[in-house]
Amino acid sequence: MQSDELLKLDHQLCFAIYSANLAFNQVYRKLLKPLGLTYPQYLVMLVLWEKDAVTVSKIGDLLKLESSTLTPMLKRMEASDFIYRQRSSADERQVLIHLTQHGEELKQQAQKIPQAMQNYADLKYQLMQLSKQLQEKIVDS
Repeated sequence: MQSDELLKLDHQLCFAIYSANLAFNQVYRKLLKPLGLTYPQYLVMLVLWEKDAVTVSKIGDLLKLESSTLTPMLKRMEASDFIYRQRSSADERQVLIHLTQHGEELKQQAQKIPQAMQNYADLKYQLMQLSKQLQEKIVDS
């Protein structure tokens, strides 16, 4: 491949990942809107639906989020009645995050999201393959 070809946008892995990320964010935003959750909040809920009463630091570790990002988000989630925060009786320095009843009830509504995303991913893959095949035919012509 010639050096000029290497610098084309379509040949950049980073752009393909960036574009896919934007597309997935749009789909997640649409799917999560009825639940009243943002994508990062959805990730917190996934952690808590798997195991309730998790420390803030553990959530941060699992989601690769800094405390400065996580704490304000948890406060907003508490204000929306998804979670509540409680100091650990074993170690006052630790804050445990618990689901509220409303947060528990959202789990049922969220059941459809993974399948919807899988359906979208399958379609996206098929469209990308079609696009690639068409580009190859154009080049071969």
